[in-house]
Amino acid sequence: MSRQHASEVASGARFEFGRNWQRFLDELDEQRLEEAEHSLTDMLEAATLSGKRFLDIGSGSGLFSLAARRLGARVHSFDYDPHSVACTRELKRRFFPADPDWSVEEGSVLDTRYLLSLGKFDVVYSWGVLHHTGQMWQALENIAPLVEERGKLFIAIYNDQGGVSRRWFLVKRAYNHYPILRYPLLAASFWRLYWRPLLKDVLLLRPGYAFRAYRKNRRGMSPWRDLVDWVGGFPFEVAKAEQIFDFYRKRGFVLTRLVTDNNLGCNQFVLLRTGGIL
Repeated sequence: MSRQHASEVASGARFEFGRNWQRFLDELDEQRLEEAEHSLTDMLEAATLSGKRFLDIGSGSGLFSLAARRLGARVHSFDYDPHSVACTRELKRRFFPADPDWSVEEGSVLDTRYLLSLGKFDVVYSWGVLHHTGQMWQALENIAPLVEERGKLFIAIYNDQGGVSRRWFLVKRAYNHYPILRYPLLAASFWRLYWRPLLKDVLLLRPGYAFRAYRKNRRGMSPWRDLVDWVGGFPFEVAKAEQIFDFYRKRGFVLTRLVTDNNLGCNQFVLLRTGGIL
């Protein structure tokens, strides 16, 4: 699997998410951890995850696997990117060394044999991951059986912005296919995405406030690492909120929480598995 991943990166077909997350670990602190925990408890409407089995699909930096473990869950984390796996293992080493209730593996959400070996979970979590597989709808299909009866599925998928999304697809593809363009594309994208809040902060005599507040409003994440992840994030697929809702309704899920994004970000869904198949 690592060899296939390396081949895809070398050909420009895939962004190295894990290398970006390795740099994020240097910025991790207690406040970011607390914000990550809050985002889980808020969306899942649960003060604790004690006694729950939590599956983190595409664990990335490992931040949310760590947050779930601190909330009391028994956690299984996996990622297709070997560097993301290394990040998650590093956080486990720092905070929960030799903990039998947190396992970390390399695996693919498109590998149905691997998924079947995992069993079922009370919470299946995949934030901003499945649209980067290159086979988003198949990935969405594959994870449904992993959710326990009356369990919750918490996913985030890029919002379909029509022509805007298609233009960002071209930017992302160029970033990965032409390394010489990466810094110019990052600089242009930074200005495109942030000039309004930067100008607003200057006019309000609070320079830099938007970035200081970023971690609180964005699940404890880093604005620069998120920018690199956004511009480089490839493969890249999108969906309208109603498409995700209809897809899972037909598979026996009921929507319990929805946070929509009217811009370029992710729509967030928490769905309860009721077992009824339409």
